[in-house]
Amino acid sequence: MQRSEVKEQYKWAIEDIYPTDEAWEKDYDRALSSLNFSRYAGKLGDKKELLSFLKANDEFMKLAEALAVYAYMKHDEDARISKYTSYNSKVGMLFARYSAEVAFYEPEMASQSEEYLNSLIADKNFSDYDYQLKQLVKRKPHVLSEGEEKLIALAGETFSTFKETFGMIDNADLPLPEIELDGKKVKLSHGLYGLVLHSSDREKRKEVYEKYYGAYLSLINTITSTYYGNVKKDVFYSKAYKFNSCLERALFEEDVDRAVYDNLLASVKKSFPAMHRYIADRKRILDYDKLYFYDIYAPLVADVDFKMTYDEAYDYVIKGLAPLGKEYQALLKRGHDERWIDVEETEGKRSGAYSTGVTGVHPFVLLNYQPTLSDVFTIAHEMGHSLHTYFSSSNQPYAKSDYRIFVAEVASTVNEVLLLKFMLKEAQDDNLKKYLLNYYLDTIRATLHRQTLFAEFEFKAHDLVEKGEPLTKENLCEMYADLNKRYYGDAIEHDYNISCEWCRIPHFYTAFYVYKYSTGIITAMNIANRILTEGESAVKDYFAFLSGGSSTDPVSLLKLAGVDLTTSAPFEFAMAEFDNTLHEFEKLMGL
Repeated sequence: MQRSEVKEQYKWAIEDIYPTDEAWEKDYDRALSSLNFSRYAGKLGDKKELLSFLKANDEFMKLAEALAVYAYMKHDEDARISKYTSYNSKVGMLFARYSAEVAFYEPEMASQSEEYLNSLIADKNFSDYDYQLKQLVKRKPHVLSEGEEKLIALAGETFSTFKETFGMIDNADLPLPEIELDGKKVKLSHGLYGLVLHSSDREKRKEVYEKYYGAYLSLINTITSTYYGNVKKDVFYSKAYKFNSCLERALFEEDVDRAVYDNLLASVKKSFPAMHRYIADRKRILDYDKLYFYDIYAPLVADVDFKMTYDEAYDYVIKGLAPLGKEYQALLKRGHDERWIDVEETEGKRSGAYSTGVTGVHPFVLLNYQPTLSDVFTIAHEMGHSLHTYFSSSNQPYAKSDYRIFVAEVASTVNEVLLLKFMLKEAQDDNLKKYLLNYYLDTIRATLHRQTLFAEFEFKAHDLVEKGEPLTKENLCEMYADLNKRYYGDAIEHDYNISCEWCRIPHFYTAFYVYKYSTGIITAMNIANRILTEGESAVKDYFAFLSGGSSTDPVSLLKLAGVDLTTSAPFEFAMAEFDNTLHEFEKLMGL
């Protein structure tokens, strides 16, 4: 389908950002001409000059945000249009010039006395920036001299090559072979691998599994060297910035208490028996003598007939999210009626789904809707992101309106859990109930359990290098194999391929990122349970979190919603939720 064939009501109202490309170009020129922040250099010790800088910076960033979002949304509508590729390049150049213009800010602020910085925090004129300033005070011991910072910046260009090299290996040079699918020869790809692994054709699953890992194993020496270099880079940064470990530095940058990370690993380890039972159940249901990792995504329940048009699905999501109240439902309806959403799959359009936003406008969602149950959940998920953006930007000054990555997946997952609970409650058909329970179990396994395994692996890898030990393909594969056996148990065969799974995980090149997926789903399960059991008071608390932006640290924001990740309680609830869901599934399956 061509974009010109799509009805207007199913296209996002991008004109709400800029009515025409000419308006974008005019604002781009205005943004370029406003890049004169260097005039503030050396003057930040004066409160009046500092406040003027911060407000000017806010105004520039609002403008740059609108330019950037419009450019990539237009590009995502149809990547074949070179004009919008050019727009994206121009935005990249704009941000590069901006970064150079404001490079003086942090070193100069870090050189100010703690007394001065604390006086700013107490000054109501700086209330929009108080959290930012508190972070500056905390960062003071870790800020280097101007000369050292310049050296680090120069090294940064070199250090970024490890991630870029893996990206080239993974997306360009990986020797993926052809396979036969539906009578046609097609080249194996990352997307096709995932598609086949979810199919019921075991022979084809085995074939793509072995060929996919064979491609990575053919380059394992290069990948090992690349990953080892990336970990050494992390160790260099942590030492340069005076941290005791890479994990300490990563948690400091996110302003997250170490107890959160420790609670996650400890609680998941306690849940191993339930996960091992689920893997054993999978083997029994599939009736295999031996279960392999290419069977881990195989469907346990026949597909359900749950086909809805986009409008039907959207109305269903609104109905399913009724526990969040009429205000939330009304905002969902606005999103539909005011064309926040780009619905149809068209030629040249970006695949997948995402949510984005522009200050002073409204959020936007990209979909490629298909009439499947999975895409109904995608609507709920992306609108969760969008309304989180809506509440934060509506209730916080610009400087505090953007929420941290640590909490980014909470609202989207709350919506998914609430919708699933609604569907389970409404379901009359046992097959649908089985399907939904299996969907929930697999979501928890993949988003909570597996990501925690990843988190423990990268901790061990960094710990080895911090102790002066090298990383080799042998010790990395051995370490990963040991973790896999502990996490998944004896009911599944642990072959050499799966011990090398670490080779193919792009997130390992952004260290200590993956654990946030686990804490995100744990938090969402707790919040959804509070909303369903406590009602209006829990919704009010949840809205306080949604409205919090980055007004304080993310762990404190989650406490507003009644979830304290520095204690074991939220983690224990999530593990119990998995166990209870498994019991219900086993009962329906007659196990």
